[in-house]
Amino acid sequence: MAGYVPGTPDDRQAMLESLGVRSVEDLLTPIPRAVRLAEPLHLPPGLGEAEVRDRIAELAERNTRYDAVFRGAGAYRHFIPAVVRSLATREEFVTAYTPYQAEISQGVLQAIFEYQTLICELTGMDAANASVYDGAAAAMEAVRMCAGRGRVRAAVSEGVHPHVRQVLRTGCAAAGIALAEVPLSGGVTDRAAFEGMPGDDIACLLVQSPNYLGCIEDMDTLADAAHTAGALAVASVNPIALGILSTPGEAGFDIAVGEGQALGGSMSFGGPYLGFMACRQPLMRKLPGRIVGQTTDSAGRRGYVLTLQAREQHIRREKAGSNICSNEAHNALTAAVYLTAMGPRGLRETAERCLLRAHELAGALIQVPGIALAFDAPFFHEFVTRHERPVAPLMAALSRKGILGGLPLSEHTALWCATEMNTSAQIERVAAIAAEANR
Repeated sequence: MAGYVPGTPDDRQAMLESLGVRSVEDLLTPIPRAVRLAEPLHLPPGLGEAEVRDRIAELAERNTRYDAVFRGAGAYRHFIPAVVRSLATREEFVTAYTPYQAEISQGVLQAIFEYQTLICELTGMDAANASVYDGAAAAMEAVRMCAGRGRVRAAVSEGVHPHVRQVLRTGCAAAGIALAEVPLSGGVTDRAAFEGMPGDDIACLLVQSPNYLGCIEDMDTLADAAHTAGALAVASVNPIALGILSTPGEAGFDIAVGEGQALGGSMSFGGPYLGFMACRQPLMRKLPGRIVGQTTDSAGRRGYVLTLQAREQHIRREKAGSNICSNEAHNALTAAVYLTAMGPRGLRETAERCLLRAHELAGALIQVPGIALAFDAPFFHEFVTRHERPVAPLMAALSRKGILGGLPLSEHTALWCATEMNTSAQIERVAAIAAEANR
């Protein structure tokens, strides 16, 4: 294994001489002195390795660790089989970069190919990529795929995660795409409001199900509404929920996107994120990022290559459909190992347990006087409650007991989440603390 060999003063001087200068200061002559830093940076002195370890341990002790978590809102705590980390952290995968040279990258390429296949099976789509940074980026790329030929507006449900909508506002403004938000009614997308939007320039309708408020959307009718308007239908989905819900493909959507953190990603400081994308075959050439294809070599042996590369920025530069460059293969590999380890049965059982625990939690909370469900729409593992009293004191009381409660959406509403990691005993404890706080 190669070690780190720092450059010596003689090495640095030799490099400067090869450039025809005597000092690093000479390299800065094109920069006006008025804008250069005239004094040292105000940084603490350097520490030795042992001292750094002690300092990091000291800082780590300041973190708050919860025994139970009942908060989601886009990042979710799920059980991760040990095999996921064992395989995903193998040296050949951790150190791998973008596999441009197929002849020396067969293992990484096959891993990406298997991931793409699993995402297609999960979403009911025909093609998938493996290089989108997170769910918000995937949504933005999907909207860009749909725009063009006079279709310059994107309709986005207000049920889409607010962080995703913020990314869409930024991205659409830069891409010259107008963004129109479709309001909610009863916690779900108001189809009539979308159908009442004037003009024939809508490129797509983007909806999330389960949506940010936890409600399950009527996906079939929303896809029909988009197509009736001459637009494409884009679904943002929770991959775990697809263990029991209909796939975007079955509902008639053209593109499926989502956040893949739940597929084996840890929750440490937000967890590693993975935006997944899949589409129907007619849109495949517009799909951004890496796409791996299976082929055969001259001897008839199976092999893997990057395919449809003419879409990519390293081939077409400014004419490319996307500027995605860095490879997301490691997070994709993690998701592929997770899905393989769980299998269809395991994924379904996980989804069923999430559903069971969430409804058990909702049932326990609404038994507390002053707490009620905010919406009647069906939900998966998240839901919103309305509170007669402010929710902040309740969340503080839960935190003192080592429980991370729901996310306050307003002074009197909260978004709760339960997964297979929660237990009935934890739920009973939450309900008891809520009852005590509401007295």
